[in-house]
Amino acid sequence: MSRLNELVSEFGLVERRLGDPAALADPREYARLTRRHRELLPLVTLVREQKQLQSDLEGARELLHDPDMRELAQAEAEGVQARLTEIESELELLLLPTDPDDAKDVILELRAGAGGAEAGLFVMDLLRLYERYAAGLNLKLSVLDAAESDLGGASKVVAEVSGDFAFRAFKWERGVHRVQRVPATESQGRIHTSTATVAVLPEAEPGEVTLDLSEVRIDVFRSQGAGGQGVNTTDSAVRAVYRAGTPDEIMVVCQDGRSQIKNREKALQVLTARLAERERANREAQERQDRAAQVGSGDRSEKVRTYNYPQNRVTDHRLEGDDKNHPLDSVMGGALAPVVSALARAQREAQLLAMAQDAPEDQQNGSRRKDQHGAA
Repeated sequence: MSRLNELVSEFGLVERRLGDPAALADPREYARLTRRHRELLPLVTLVREQKQLQSDLEGARELLHDPDMRELAQAEAEGVQARLTEIESELELLLLPTDPDDAKDVILELRAGAGGAEAGLFVMDLLRLYERYAAGLNLKLSVLDAAESDLGGASKVVAEVSGDFAFRAFKWERGVHRVQRVPATESQGRIHTSTATVAVLPEAEPGEVTLDLSEVRIDVFRSQGAGGQGVNTTDSAVRAVYRAGTPDEIMVVCQDGRSQIKNREKALQVLTARLAERERANREAQERQDRAAQVGSGDRSEKVRTYNYPQNRVTDHRLEGDDKNHPLDSVMGGALAPVVSALARAQREAQLLAMAQDAPEDQQNGSRRKDQHGAA
């Protein structure tokens, strides 16, 4: 309960700070406060509802002494008590540790894997899926770069997804996606299996990583490929290369718009996100080495989902039971939310289970310490 009270107090502080002219004058601070306000609002809304219902429950219980109102009061008390129980469960989930990157915008990278031209077509299918999914969540998806093929596929697509809690919506897409279907070029009607990899990078916070511009080479050139009409008459596309020619090299291309300046900003933004992701990956690798265990859910080489066209089924391999399979036509139409909700629910249940398993161990350790002190 103390943690809940702390968060409610923090919400009040954030609301007051949002009305402070000094915060309004600092775009970075105002953005941080606005994001934190959105994060805390669902919890505070539940707390307020809980207090109101507790008051309603007291009133209903008082009416139980009135013979004329007893039946209605009993029904009201039962309904209020049921909702209070639901709120307790919802608050328990909201108090679980959250991903600090959830509220951030996203850099989305899709790459063709095994399967040749069919893998490139699957990349574009995934891109259209994500465009529909983002639109349904009022998120904006903008393609920054695409290496498209003559057949309508792409070996690589880099996009930005911006809006409220973009990373929370897309973070489950990280990993290898597999498609099983008959390619358009298959004359024998045989089912082929192809893959595409999806990387989801939270945009770096200011100051999270330091990008030394002296280590970045900027090249400009004319935009090419689909979407380049109208922009390919000037050198508006930008290529940013970090530590060119070294093992640390990172290359980013942005040819989204007509403005070279905006493309340069976007390219550096993507480059910074990749550097931040590299640092996070290095930290995680060190942590895994330190504890001599692999964290499978964070491994991008892990197969996360299969799209089976003949059976009209999408199978998420991280889920079990009824949550595992979903209608393919619905998912490809942008209805990815049920899959994401199931993944988030499974994560919360795993967190609750871990907390429940840890509690007895702590108590046992406490008992052991007490016994040792007593023996001493």
